[in-house]
Amino acid sequence: MNEFLFFATILVSFLGVTLAFKLWDKHGLFVWVGFATIIANIEVSKCVDIFGMSMTLGNVVYGSTFLCTDIISELYGGKESRKAIRMGFFALISFAVLSQFSLAFQPNEYDEVSGAMHTLLSCTPRICLASLAAYIVSNTMDTYLYDWIGRHTRRIWIKNNASTFTSQLVDSILFTELAFAGTFPQDTVIELIITTYAAKGIVAVCDTPFVYWATRIHAKAANGDNRPTQG
Repeated sequence: MNEFLFFATILVSFLGVTLAFKLWDKHGLFVWVGFATIIANIEVSKCVDIFGMSMTLGNVVYGSTFLCTDIISELYGGKESRKAIRMGFFALISFAVLSQFSLAFQPNEYDEVSGAMHTLLSCTPRICLASLAAYIVSNTMDTYLYDWIGRHTRRIWIKNNASTFTSQLVDSILFTELAFAGTFPQDTVIELIITTYAAKGIVAVCDTPFVYWATRIHAKAANGDNRPTQG
């Protein structure tokens, strides 16, 4: 069941990205990046077994941010994709700060969710900093790599996969080492890096057709805008 849900989440997430782009162009992707960074950092609290590997949730939704920045890089350039990353970073910090304010309120006698909120939203400073650092470094790296590879080839699948696979490896190593090194045995930390990267690798492979789909949507919209008006 978990394996089915894993691929279903990939499909729903990437269709959501494509729909946001179709409806609102790059602005829809800006919104998705902010939304996805918040959702991924909530989901990461839950541990599951997929394909016999223990991993945290959030990898799929987080991976969709790389799809967004690759689409923006392909169609609008690295400068615009890095703007999306900064928006996501701002959204993540805002969520982290405001969620702590909500936890500070004293519940009244009718409250039934305060304990669950504390479990879900409480975050150790170390993990929060690891998440922020991994996000800004890996996503920014992805946009620069996409631009650099694009100067050597026009093949989208090469740019998309090479940049995403590299940046996702950096993300997996950086977050896991910053968050858990010294807390877990190093063998466990390495296992987490491998399983997390494996999940992100599957997501990266699956997102390539959606980059092509987005470019066709963009081309069709551009051709429609350039049609002569009847008068």
